Amino acid sequence: MGEEKKLGLLTLTSLVVGSMIGGGAFNLASDMAKEAGAGAIIIGWIITGIGMIALGLSFQNLTEKRPDLDGGIFSYAKAGFGNFMGFNSAWGYWLSAWLGNVAYATLLFSSLGYFFPIFDGGQNIASIIGASIMLWCVHMLILRGVQSAALVNLVTTIAKLVPVFVFIIVGICAFHIDIFIDGFWGQGGSFSWADIGSQVKSTMLVTLWVFIGVEGAVVLSSRAKNRSDVGKATVIGLTGTLIIYILISLLSLGIMQQADVADLKNPAMAYLFESVVGKWGAAFINLGLVISVLGAWLGWSLLASEIPYLAAKDGVFPKWFAKENKNKAPSHSLWITNCLIQIFLLTFIISDQAYHFAYSLASSAILIPYAFSAFYQFKHSLQSQDKDRTRNMIIGIIASIYGIWLIFAAGLNYLLLTMTLYAPGIIIYINLQKQHSIKKIFTRPELVLSIAIATFALFAIFGLITGRITI
Repeated sequence: MGEEKKLGLLTLTSLVVGSMIGGGAFNLASDMAKEAGAGAIIIGWIITGIGMIALGLSFQNLTEKRPDLDGGIFSYAKAGFGNFMGFNSAWGYWLSAWLGNVAYATLLFSSLGYFFPIFDGGQNIASIIGASIMLWCVHMLILRGVQSAALVNLVTTIAKLVPVFVFIIVGICAFHIDIFIDGFWGQGGSFSWADIGSQVKSTMLVTLWVFIGVEGAVVLSSRAKNRSDVGKATVIGLTGTLIIYILISLLSLGIMQQADVADLKNPAMAYLFESVVGKWGAAFINLGLVISVLGAWLGWSLLASEIPYLAAKDGVFPKWFAKENKNKAPSHSLWITNCLIQIFLLTFIISDQAYHFAYSLASSAILIPYAFSAFYQFKHSLQSQDKDRTRNMIIGIIASIYGIWLIFAAGLNYLLLTMTLYAPGIIIYINLQKQHSIKKIFTRPELVLSIAIATFALFAIFGLITGRITI
């Protein structure tokens, strides 16, 4: 058994940034412009900024106050609200992590299609084969050890920031205030609270998608050299990434009209940049996207395999997931995760909106883990006697309101679809409780919740069969 190397502040920060700035950043402008104008996007970023900073501060505070909770996301839910919520948070986070990798695969091969026409659109048989090869290459790298994979992630994070910063600098120079102001409140041109509210709501899953990964350092806290670095990495990574995202989305609407930005192919940033600097711009950004998505794919593969591993060590998942190889990599967890990704790569040929579907479903799946982390921040602060109790309670309240708002903003269809993925987890949870010889499997509130999840899943399946819900 080799000695496990620990992760430092720079590596942890790069994991946070690398997990957040993936493919979503390169298509952010188009995803937001599809249903929102500049005014609504600014309001959306204000809400998201306040909410995500509160959530990031919650992770930082809980990491410091509860160093015994190494699993982060799911361990907060378990400590605050019992075994069933702990299991559901771990399950939901795991779902989100590997579904996010399906989205990254789609965007990666869409970008490669710019250079190699065989992958055109990123949603064909060639793309499935290419994505499958990439999937198992990443698999083998992680099996060599988490530290090795984290080092590669650090390099790709630095490399991916170069085209992003070049785009921002050029975007500032090419920005036209008249284009930005024209249609400021949307394509209708006029201001109305109802319309703006709808536009702002439409930005929420997009902004959540590009921030998923903010908890990356928390998930790997058990592998950190210094516990205090986990909170620092989270706040540094979140703040820097928020600034980058705001600049990308708003500068784009000063380069091109909203309707035109909305109609751009993936990745939108490439074609925005091309409209300013010429043909080489699209090639430059697409190359940056390839590096970016490879890094994000690697970072998310680390997180996707780490969550079931940590949950198994804590008794929340079956013990089988806790198996390590000689390099201290979570081998069993990695195998089952990547096998599921392989199966879902078939959505490339089922849906012509595979990227949008995968990232929306990944964003919906993580709503419960995020919300219950925020709830626990408030509950823990309420019960503590620390001098910063009031401050932490306020942070918990803001993060909780944001978590509830996200669930509302996600929309009924995606929440119902997400329940079809949560429902099978109930069977695994029941079997796990029986293995632990626990006679009372559910408390009364947990029983009600499990019935609700199963019922919503049935509604979703019925909706898919009848065509009321479409992928």
